[in-house]
Amino acid sequence: MTPFHQLTATSLQGQNIPMADYAGKLVLVVNTASHCGFTPQYAGLETLYTKYAALGLVVLGFPCNQFGKQEPGNADDIVQTCQINYGVTFPMFEKVEVNGSGAHPVFRYLKAELPGVLGGRIKWNFTKFLIGRDGKPLTRFAPITTPEKMEAAIVAALEM
Repeated sequence: MTPFHQLTATSLQGQNIPMADYAGKLVLVVNTASHCGFTPQYAGLETLYTKYAALGLVVLGFPCNQFGKQEPGNADDIVQTCQINYGVTFPMFEKVEVNGSGAHPVFRYLKAELPGVLGGRIKWNFTKFLIGRDGKPLTRFAPITTPEKMEAAIVAALEM
């Protein structure tokens, strides 16, 4: 089992979810925020999820309030923004930190495997990590990279 599949996270509903539940799937991990200039990416992420879920893609959203305090709400607020405004049906997790000593283990692992331009830090909301079916991180996408621009990489990874 890969280190990614050994991790767990808590869903917005308070359930402890093992990442091992996603073994054999192509996973797109995204740190999200409800009041960010990139928040409309939720719609594109949902489109990717619904279009490719049957082929094994799952999108995992992790709200984060570390960048400009753009995710100030509680779990109910986050659910409302995601579901009502953007129709999100992919799994959403409780609010986490992605940088610093309190960074969630999922993000500590992903940043170590795919450091990015800031080394071991995440620059902003909507940084995305694509993880192969075997649990090995494949690609890191910048916040400005829209879901539509990631589609070719996702299709290629699904065909691997």
